[in-house]
Amino acid sequence: METKEKELLTGADRLVVKVGTSSLTHPDGKLNLLQLEGLARELVNLKQQGREVVLVTSGAIGAGMGKMGLTERPKAMPEKQALAAIGQGILMHMYEKYFDEFGSVVAQVLLTRDDITHRERYLNARNTLLTLLRLGAIPIINENDTVTFEEIKFGENDTLAALVAGLIDADLLVMLSDIDGLYTADPRRDSSARLIPVVEEITSEVEDLAGGTGSTLGSGGMMTKINAAKIACSLGIPMVLVNGANNNVFRDIVAGVNPGTIFVPREQPMNSRKGWIAYASKTNGTIYLDYGAEKAIVEKGKSLLPSGIIKVEGTFTRGCAVSIVGSCGEIARGIVNYGSEDIEKIKGSQSKEIINILGYKDDDEVIHRDNLTICS
Repeated sequence: METKEKELLTGADRLVVKVGTSSLTHPDGKLNLLQLEGLARELVNLKQQGREVVLVTSGAIGAGMGKMGLTERPKAMPEKQALAAIGQGILMHMYEKYFDEFGSVVAQVLLTRDDITHRERYLNARNTLLTLLRLGAIPIINENDTVTFEEIKFGENDTLAALVAGLIDADLLVMLSDIDGLYTADPRRDSSARLIPVVEEITSEVEDLAGGTGSTLGSGGMMTKINAAKIACSLGIPMVLVNGANNNVFRDIVAGVNPGTIFVPREQPMNSRKGWIAYASKTNGTIYLDYGAEKAIVEKGKSLLPSGIIKVEGTFTRGCAVSIVGSCGEIARGIVNYGSEDIEKIKGSQSKEIINILGYKDDDEVIHRDNLTICS
């Protein structure tokens, strides 16, 4: 492995670890206690080395299925919520038991999409997690499946893990799966498939390597892991995809040995605020641009002025996040300085005309470049 990739692993002092349902449960949904105990031991060992660890876990619905004797994951949201309510307590009880045996305190944190998309709640979540780490606890995060519904759910915890990594400025995201890493083909179906040890850039060819969803108990798949890697790498955070069933995975990682596939981050990552705008914010409307404005934003890094706007959709106020659309679809996201009604009035106009049209002028820009993120 190259020196650069080795340094990304050995220099990781703050890790976010994501473990999926398939890595925590038996095929019938019952918790795999040996796996849970081994995971707790390895994470506590990292903590004893002076590293900070946050665990993002799936498994509540799977644990509920096991408790109720079900073998197939339900599709209806009320049934998922009910099983999560049954399973979350079981899951957290076992985590607390094993981590306590190895001398570590854990803290349960349940999140929904709303906790990430609202800027104030996002910052509150960040402060809570950083305080828990400062106190020496290991936060254990799960999506709050008991109360989520389709409009606010993450849908799978791979995305949640990547957003959490950005939330706390992690040094490394470790994705534990039931496969050794990213392959040239599905190794369960193609014996000639080769493991790809390093991904320098997530191209369309890399995305094409992803198949469908994984096990019957989980909701993720290789595509969700690649999407998580895309988020993490855009924020300057490397991601390692490894098989959670392998022994000593974390010992290898912190020693600089790549046990799976490492996704290398951007050399010039987004800052935290722009990362939130790009991946965590909930857009409240859409602004359509002419070609000149599109080129100025994408190629020259300019702010969005009213003169380049040709159409506004949705109802939103100053400070909301919106989608910015050019000739080939969404090109950026940003935080607006004017509400939708005012933008409708000033679209196509010069900045110097704003005060005459609206009777006031807060800013020359509809979206300042500091509050604008180009979609990768």
